[in-house]
Amino acid sequence: MFLISDLCELLDKYLEKEQVAEVYRAYVFGAEAHEGQRRVSGEPYIYHPIAVARILADMHMDSPTIVAAILHDVIEDTATAKDQLISEFGEEVAELVDGVSKLTQVEFESKAEEQAENFRKMLLAMAKDIRVVIIKLADRLHNMRTLGVMRPDKRRRIAHETLEIHAPIANRLGMNTIRLELEDLGFTALYPTRYRVIDEGVKKARGNRKEIVKKIETAIKRRMRQEELTGQILGRQKHLYSIYKKMRDKKLPFSEVFDVYAFRIVVDKPDSCYRVLGVMHNLYKPVPGKFKDYIAIPKANGYQSLHTVLFGPFGVHIEVQIRTEEMNKVAEAGIAAHWLYKGGEEGSRSPQQRAREWLRELLEMQKGAGDSLEFLENVKVDLFPDEVYVFSPKGNIMEMPRGATAVDFAYAVHTDVGDSCVAAKIDRRLSPLRTELLNGQTVEIITAPGAKPNPSWLNFVVTAKARANIRHYLKNLRYDEAIALGRRLLDKSLGEFTLSLDKIDPVRLDKLLEEYHMESLGELLEDIGLGNRLSLLVARTLAPEQEGETEQELTGTSRPLAIRGTEGMLVNFAKCCRPIPGDPILGFVSTGRGIVVHTEYCKNVAEYKNLPEKWIDVQWEDNIDHEFPVDLRVEVANRRGVLATVAATIADMDANIENVEIKERDGLSSTLRFTVDVKDRNHLADIMRNVKHLDMVVRINRMRG
Repeated sequence: MFLISDLCELLDKYLEKEQVAEVYRAYVFGAEAHEGQRRVSGEPYIYHPIAVARILADMHMDSPTIVAAILHDVIEDTATAKDQLISEFGEEVAELVDGVSKLTQVEFESKAEEQAENFRKMLLAMAKDIRVVIIKLADRLHNMRTLGVMRPDKRRRIAHETLEIHAPIANRLGMNTIRLELEDLGFTALYPTRYRVIDEGVKKARGNRKEIVKKIETAIKRRMRQEELTGQILGRQKHLYSIYKKMRDKKLPFSEVFDVYAFRIVVDKPDSCYRVLGVMHNLYKPVPGKFKDYIAIPKANGYQSLHTVLFGPFGVHIEVQIRTEEMNKVAEAGIAAHWLYKGGEEGSRSPQQRAREWLRELLEMQKGAGDSLEFLENVKVDLFPDEVYVFSPKGNIMEMPRGATAVDFAYAVHTDVGDSCVAAKIDRRLSPLRTELLNGQTVEIITAPGAKPNPSWLNFVVTAKARANIRHYLKNLRYDEAIALGRRLLDKSLGEFTLSLDKIDPVRLDKLLEEYHMESLGELLEDIGLGNRLSLLVARTLAPEQEGETEQELTGTSRPLAIRGTEGMLVNFAKCCRPIPGDPILGFVSTGRGIVVHTEYCKNVAEYKNLPEKWIDVQWEDNIDHEFPVDLRVEVANRRGVLATVAATIADMDANIENVEIKERDGLSSTLRFTVDVKDRNHLADIMRNVKHLDMVVRINRMRG
């Protein structure tokens, strides 16, 4: 059992006497606050905060962090208020404790929502003070070490959360030692059988490998002595969770994943790293494409090292990492290296600086996120980067996750550049915005004033920043469109009472908004536009009572709502019947989606006959300059080049083919299904007439669902 006396003895080695006394005072305060509380294991609760403080003391964290670690659960689990902590231990400690505390007073609809909101709160506190997340990771590490006493279902849930969120955060902040332990503990708890099988396999394989490892190590030492280079050579152990992930992701058997010999060479200075690399490439042949220089271009979390893979003796592969002592410290401790080694770098690209930049991006991202669940999903995307390094036209290096596209790059440069990008030049050649970026490419973004984000970008962007900004724009667009459509619908319904929105008595309108518990007219119009509230009922409430009018008289006199076809998100055209200008149409008000437009002869119309209040009369506007998809079925005789001939005929009629399917009926004939963009019924009739005149076409007809 680790006691407060052991903690104070450890702290005496690097803290002032007064600071150690302050830690002891915090212990007394915490022990009194947690009096009578016990952990699931049965031990007094205060043992947990002391153990968390011990983990942080091993990192040489400062005294406010150690004090906050001992008190980290008093706001959440006891009657202690934040104000009391401020008066006892000061603002700094109280803010750290509050940042780590969960939101216990708020009711959530689901466990996922609660987890997401607590996560958002922690990240916002992190942005103010990075020590919040270091305390949180130490807290989670001790909880994982003592997870065995929990119920199996709770154990699995906590382990899953750790592997999904906490271990990636530790990795993102460069805290490799904590990440490895969190992953191993999480893996053990979540998949105990898989862990045991891989662990046994590793132990068995390791016994058979000793001779080869010794032979390789001796060869490396001998060659380094010849070149008068000194350094520490370590046989690197494969981490069990990384073996499992590699087997799962690449679908490899254990023998292939573990058939790699890993070494780490630690030298005195960066220049020696490159000299050792030359020695290794002379000793064994390098595997092409497997060399990575993370010294010249560090990873996003500040990690620096040279990586190479070599063809070793007996046909085995050798993975080698070459780094300096300082790089090794940062690789293990990440942002905590600043406290652990007081000489830790504080340069512009130190792990601390990189962490702050990441947190700034998170703050910007959370402003555009609709809710905590969406924010958490965005952050998860950002927590699993496999970096690609590309250059801006001025030669600046940009780190992007693997799979990132030109749009992701544009948003990484600046939100405004992303919002207004229209094209990209990759290595001076024009490329589509969805092009995936590769290492070493130079990317230039072309913007245009007035250009806006495209909803289809969400199908291929991979960075959280790009996704959050596009969604934010679309939400605002949806809001504006909903208000505009709501105004048109309400004006149409008021027209049945010979009124318009401009003529409504403001007092009557305010009274209605108060009755609906709404703050503004915009909120009411948005609700109508989204289909959450029927415009006719609102109009009836707003209109002065008129005697002698029946419902039929009220609903039978108004003009249909004109549809342009370009309303975007809130006027949707049903895919079952694909209406086009010229078709007789009906509108159906759908909750949350606005208006769904069907043709009058659509078979799905019958389903809605019992809901007359949801129907709205609509008509096409004159002079629509827009194209609409329509499905055509063409039965043809089997001949060489028949598809090309039919497609060319359609294209000659100034129609774009979106999709085509071929279904062979028998040896003599086939059915072609086209989705074609047309302007209206006349355009469609011209296309069908020209295709029908082809001698290989047996029949053509429009598909109606």
